[in-house]
Amino acid sequence: MTSFTDFGLAEPILKALASEGYVTPTPIQAQAIPYVMQGRDLCGIAQTGTGKTAAFALPILHYLAAHPKAPSRKACRVLVLSPTRELAGQIADSFRTYGRNLRLRTATVFGGVNLPKQERELSMGVDVLVATPGRLLDLIDRRSLTLREVEVLVLDEADQMLDLGFIHALKRIVTMLPKERQSLFFSATMPKTISTLADAFLRDPAKVAVTPVATTAERVDQGVMFVATGRKLPLLEKVLRDPSVERVLVFTRTKHGADKVVRGLEAAAIAGAAIHGNKSQPARERALAGFKAGSCRVLVATDIAARGIDVEGVSHVINYDLPNVPESYVHRIGRTARAGAAGQAISFCNKEEKAYLADIQKLTRMTVPVLPLPEGFEAGNLDADAPIPQRGGGRPQPHARGAKPQGHGASRQNDAGGERGPKGRRRRGGGGQGAGPAAAPAHRQGQGRPAHAGSGSQGSSARPLASTQPFRRSDTRNNDGGQVSWLDKSPRRS
Repeated sequence: MTSFTDFGLAEPILKALASEGYVTPTPIQAQAIPYVMQGRDLCGIAQTGTGKTAAFALPILHYLAAHPKAPSRKACRVLVLSPTRELAGQIADSFRTYGRNLRLRTATVFGGVNLPKQERELSMGVDVLVATPGRLLDLIDRRSLTLREVEVLVLDEADQMLDLGFIHALKRIVTMLPKERQSLFFSATMPKTISTLADAFLRDPAKVAVTPVATTAERVDQGVMFVATGRKLPLLEKVLRDPSVERVLVFTRTKHGADKVVRGLEAAAIAGAAIHGNKSQPARERALAGFKAGSCRVLVATDIAARGIDVEGVSHVINYDLPNVPESYVHRIGRTARAGAAGQAISFCNKEEKAYLADIQKLTRMTVPVLPLPEGFEAGNLDADAPIPQRGGGRPQPHARGAKPQGHGASRQNDAGGERGPKGRRRRGGGGQGAGPAAAPAHRQGQGRPAHAGSGSQGSSARPLASTQPFRRSDTRNNDGGQVSWLDKSPRRS
């Protein structure tokens, strides 16, 4: 399919796409939309940034337009399950954008916000409900919602669901759904645990896949700086003072670490904001809105909180802490170089994180080039770094999909935050009212490249581990007479 008009989508949907300037479907959309429009169950392997939200939203909206029906009280016709608040909000925004010319009701429910307000919104029924598993079960247990009339189910970011410990919630939810339904299942990877979960949700599914998780964004220039733990914050301050570093997403492993970085930057008179599971929903929305508007240049985030964040114009991703799960590195750096733009990813690596770096290079099948430190900057004593705590000791190991993370990474599974179950236990995960625009489903008219060129964009190529590629900055110059910044002083790729 070379155009959205080739799918036979309803005219109101095509009109909405045209107003957004979307003409050509991305690979995941071209493969998935025909199957979904045929009513088939679908298992899709695709990462954030490949346009998969539109891959299920467009055919679902077409189905609702072709089968108009008022939803029953406290019920929904379409249920989309999301692991985090931000991703849930972004999915809902996509449905509203593409369905703007259809008379449909879309609602989003997630933890950390007023529950009675969500109950009132669902009281008359909705066409599309985007929810996080914990809050969904809260509403069901309070008899404020029923799933008996769900016609289409979407499970998005299934691997992330398992990482957050939602497996038991998902197994309970599936027992409440009608057996006669269409189910769509999306995951970045398909290990055995995910495959088993898919079998419980799907019947004779069509299978589509684009770009394996190990493939990094093709337009992202990557590099690593070796630095002692205690020198990371001064190094971050030095990097951020470079005028070529425009809009920056900084990743830490923990929520406490994110707050500590923001406090350190504020002490250095560098404005920044943190976004993680311990932040209230209004605080998360304010931080994200400020970052998107440009009033906040630096956003410090944990992996879970950043899932689903899609902000154009992110010039740099900085891994303040290297992730202990190598796939997370791919997701992180895919936050830059989106919509066809160039981007740069810089990782800070202490002595103990070298093991994480080795795992990342093994997964991506490439060597991350070593960057020079700023002139006159001292890396500190790398040998003095204390080991990262590990259960049972030994070399740091990334946890398997679905298993509980070890050491510092253990906080990942609690980071979506904000939900409590009916017995007062804290549920891992949440959802989020993302403030961002709807995920772009396609090539912008006249641009000739995908609206999202993130970590999953087709055409990305991993570089062989055996060939060390020197780091190359995009040709950004500073404002002092056009001189290239210190970040540009490394050798360029051939």
